Amino acid sequence: MAEHASWLVAQIGAREHYAIARGLHRHGHLQGLITDAWVEPTSLLRSLPGRPFQKLTERYHSDLRGADVHHFTRSLLGFEAWVRLRGTTGWDRVMRRNQWFQRRAVPAVRRLAAEADDSPVIYAYSYAARALFEEGQDRNAQAVLGQINAGPYEEDLVAAQQEQHPGFDEQFVRAPARYWEHWREECEMADTIVVNSDWSRTALDEAGIETDKVSVVPLIYEADPISVDEDAYPKQFSAERPLRVLYLGTLTLRKGIAPLLEAASLVEDRPVEWWIVGDGPVTIPEPYRSHEQIRWVGQVPRSEVDAYYRDADVFILPTISDGFALTQLEAQAQGLPVIASQRCGDVVRHGQNGLRLGAVTPEEIADAVVQCLNHPDRLRDMAVQATSRVADFREEAVLPQLLSVVQEG
Repeated sequence: MAEHASWLVAQIGAREHYAIARGLHRHGHLQGLITDAWVEPTSLLRSLPGRPFQKLTERYHSDLRGADVHHFTRSLLGFEAWVRLRGTTGWDRVMRRNQWFQRRAVPAVRRLAAEADDSPVIYAYSYAARALFEEGQDRNAQAVLGQINAGPYEEDLVAAQQEQHPGFDEQFVRAPARYWEHWREECEMADTIVVNSDWSRTALDEAGIETDKVSVVPLIYEADPISVDEDAYPKQFSAERPLRVLYLGTLTLRKGIAPLLEAASLVEDRPVEWWIVGDGPVTIPEPYRSHEQIRWVGQVPRSEVDAYYRDADVFILPTISDGFALTQLEAQAQGLPVIASQRCGDVVRHGQNGLRLGAVTPEEIADAVVQCLNHPDRLRDMAVQATSRVADFREEAVLPQLLSVVQEG
């Protein structure tokens, strides 16, 4: 294992709060971070009247103070203005942004690779890595592709959901063929492909990707878990104190919103309250919008999210496909048992810190909810196990797994 290799991390956005770059930097492995925007605390963008770049100011992390960070903030502002003026949207906009980032990032890769004392590792995320890997080939770099989702197989699953649930229209549009062609070239060029779950490995296998080069490394999660209040659960749920089931995230077919709401109709005679926190592009049919047991909260500020985790009884993630789904760990850190599908990161251990769905169907979801409803004592035990599970995803547990994917040779 090349424990002392220099790593170059390239990413668009503040994905995972720069967890990979931060961990590598802390342990002396980070040669440099290449990202689209980086707004220092002293930047004028933070003090403009009306704070028009408020979202952009999230592109910074104090843990990377002192790291060699290459960014293209001014160029990004120009690019975004240009695509808006042209009316560029959808997949065209996504692909143009990925191409823009790679053009800007290649010179930074060239410089950082030249400065490395050994053969560097280029860790770049899927769909914006091809040009970076090409540059690395000339410099004997090892190419590691961070696969952010389940690829084209996931797209097929979402398309099937749209066909099965036409009332939940979200104007689903498949990616252009060239999008997947470029991705397959990235996969071919990569020495290693890192996925965050066994499910993603399975999905890549379904897409015809060579799984011998695929390694499963979960996401890093650093928040400290709370102390569980074991008296939070009643001895029995009732109309006065119903079971509170929390869904928190984007409302999309991919996240399983259709079978989730259909499951609500199967337990209408039970004391269950469904909390739906978030919004999204999907059209919610009227019977569910006015359902008396469904509480539509909408989008909430990040600062209020933990309160919903704390006040709920169980978190539900009936995702059709997720590379990992960090919300599972957010819920567990707040002492909340999780009902999850098997098409996401391996966080839930069935019967210990939550329940795993055998399939994402209304019947399976309803059955899992009824189990929780009938056994509040088990929920209490699961809540205690939930907080201890979080330790398995801390940096000290995950970073060695990432470093081990790079082999000497």
